[in-house]
Amino acid sequence: MRTRPFGTTGMDITVIGFGSWAVGGPGLMGWGAQSDDESVAAIHHAVALGVNWVDTAAVYGFGHSEKVVGRALAELPAADRPLVFTKCGLVWDDDGVESNDLRPESIKQQCDDSLRRLGLDHIDLYQIHDPDPDGPPIEDSWGAMLELVDAGKVRAAGVSNFDVALLDRCAAVGPVASLQPPLSLLRREAAADVVPWCAEHGAGVIVYSPLASGLLSGSFTRERAERLPDGDWRSRAAAFKRPALDRNLALQDALRPVAARHGVSVDAVAIAWTLAWPGVTAAIVGARTPAQADGWPEAAALRLTGEDLAELAAAVETTGAGSGPVTPGAFDK
Repeated sequence: MRTRPFGTTGMDITVIGFGSWAVGGPGLMGWGAQSDDESVAAIHHAVALGVNWVDTAAVYGFGHSEKVVGRALAELPAADRPLVFTKCGLVWDDDGVESNDLRPESIKQQCDDSLRRLGLDHIDLYQIHDPDPDGPPIEDSWGAMLELVDAGKVRAAGVSNFDVALLDRCAAVGPVASLQPPLSLLRREAAADVVPWCAEHGAGVIVYSPLASGLLSGSFTRERAERLPDGDWRSRAAAFKRPALDRNLALQDALRPVAARHGVSVDAVAIAWTLAWPGVTAAIVGARTPAQADGWPEAAALRLTGEDLAELAAAVETTGAGSGPVTPGAFDK
């Protein structure tokens, strides 16, 4: 699987990374019941396919995702273990109530807690999960992140879901190694501002939800949307209900001719579209079973042509699905 330099971190990462959100199981913003054994098998299979990094977060399953990732790492030979990226800033109480906490002292404690759950002595990329408009000044929080780098507990520090204004404020304190924004054919806004900001400042970009949480997988249907269990956050999301669902599924269908032309799956086209944007380093793709990772090598290898990109842009306009820019300004050769 091909790799790209990850900003100025010194790490070369595969253009697809394993997303561990669903590994956390049910709960607030969870994906429903999930077998830990199957999660570990999925991580191991992705690594066997060449994936060299895993993205998780403390809040996924209220620490459970990190524990499962830690188990998967422990069961691999040291030389085969992937890089580990995780996040801080979202905490929870004994009743499972989630809240933001970006106080410097809390960030440092959250890092120690993540290291313990993961069974590691350092985290390759530590990211602020979400901004907190009611929290301390972001300059203080970002300073704490950089102190963790200086202490050797974190190799590189990044952010997730930040806008340009917040990125500028962090950069004034110290370099921002990376950004993790949402980007897919259905959520394109990041391509207009924060991705170009990162390209200008030398920050890596790992995008999440390139398959729009399954809507662009090639196998999503109205019937499946209706059957989503209460423990799956998608059962409450507007994108998975009509009328938005109709537009989104129409765009999924529009990917099929491009996929057929290249002899690949629909999800490979959706992932490759995100990788075509200048400034994007890699995409996070989730898997709940080993089989769900089988198509990743073809997605990583797929280079969409100008004709493909124009066809997809026309499909976006025709269906009216999503929002944001529709065509990458240039294709990474």
